[in-house]
Formats: sequence, structure tokens, C-alpha cells
Amino acid sequence: MKLAFLSDIHANIHALLAAKRYLDMQGAEQVVVVGDLVGYGANPGAVIDFVQQQGWPAALGSSDMRVALSLAGERSRSGVSGQVLEWTKGMLLPEQLEFLRGLPTGGRLRTPVGRVRYFHGSPHDPEGRVNLMGSDDELRALLAEYPSKVTVVGGSHVPFVRRVDDSLLIDPGSVGLTLNHEPGADVVIVECVSGREPLVSMHKVEYDVTSAAFDVMAWDLPPVIAEVMRTGRME
Repeated sequence: MKLAFLSDIHANIHALLAAKRYLDMQGAEQVVVVGDLVGYGANPGAVIDFVQQQGWPAALGSSDMRVALSLAGERSRSGVSGQVLEWTKGMLLPEQLEFLRGLPTGGRLRTPVGRVRYFHGSPHDPEGRVNLMGSDDELRALLAEYPSKVTVVGGSHVPFVRRVDDSLLIDPGSVGLTLNHEPGADVVIVECVSGREPLVSMHKVEYDVTSAAFDVMAWDLPPVIAEVMRTGRME
């Protein structure tokens, strides 16, 4: 069984379509989206429609939550993020907002190697954060409460994998706004074969960054977003 995980698409349809083509070539049997379909990029509606059409399971991300749900004023964001999220709210159709509202905070998959769990942020809060660089004991506490062979979390925009005892913890990075100093769409593939340990591979997929950056500028969104797309880094 070959699973693929995508996270932090952030309304970048160019990166998402390139990732889909790449995963088709790799023979991915199931694709899971680990939150943040929207935010930052200029094509939120197209991303939501594509994910919905593919029938991919998806988790609610922090940006998705802020766009689709009414939150208390003290939790609102400012700066670039807040500006783009407000713009995004005005761009989405009612049915697209309803799709975001219906996303669960996470999910589980049964695989030949055991349970795979995924969520954005923390198990019950898309705005939380699991520190994959934390101590083994911190991560053991998480795994004791939410046991799984593989745990996939989003939010950092930097691909990362770590083993703690008999479990793997993975951050797939970001499809639409990677921050690992190399432009492109981050995707993770996990091969699950009965009787073997899960095999994790991380991939950087080239896409039309110029067009994605142009869309950002054409909609008069903050230019720093286009620059991050081009460079893979936040200055």
C-alpha cells in the first residue's frame, strides 16, 4: 500500500496539480491532505474544488478554520496572514466554505503495517503544534494518548521525519509554500507492506512557480508571498 501525504497547500493550484501528476507517476494508491488548503496563495476556490473532486480525505488546518469558522476577535491574525485570510473569505463560494467547515480535525487509516493517524497542528486543535524536535519523552506521551505506527502532522512547512521507539512521526512540509530553502512542492510517500517497517520517502516536485507568483501579484496580495514561493524561504 502506497500512501501519499500533502500538507499546507495554501491555495497554490499550480503546485497541487504538479504534485498530483507526480503522485500518479509514483503509483500512489491513497492521497491524504493534512490541512491548510487555503491561505497565502491566490487560488483557494480551485484548490478546494480539486481536493473535493478527487475525494481525498482531508483534515482541517488552522487557515481553513479561520476562513470557514467565526472565531473570537482575540484569535484573529494580523499582518500578511490576516490580510490574505480576509481576502480569501470574500473569494470563496458558500459551498466551498461549507466544505471547509465539514472537515474533521484529523483522521485514521488502517494499513498493512498498522494504524496511521494524521492531523494538522495537534490532535484536536488545528492551531496547536506538535514539536517533532522535542524530547523522546514528550513524543512518547503523545503516542501513548494517540497510539499509531505512523503519525503525520502539518504546519511547519518543512519536511521532517523522526522515529520514536516503534513509531514514525512525519511532517510532509508544504505543497504550496515550502520553507526548506528550496522552491517546489513537498510531498511524502509512505509504503506500507505487511511484515515490514513503513518506508518513508520525501520528494520535492517542480511546478510553475512563476505562474503561482504571478497570480499572487495579479490579485494584489502581499509580494512577500510570491517571493517565498520563488525562494522557499521566509526572510
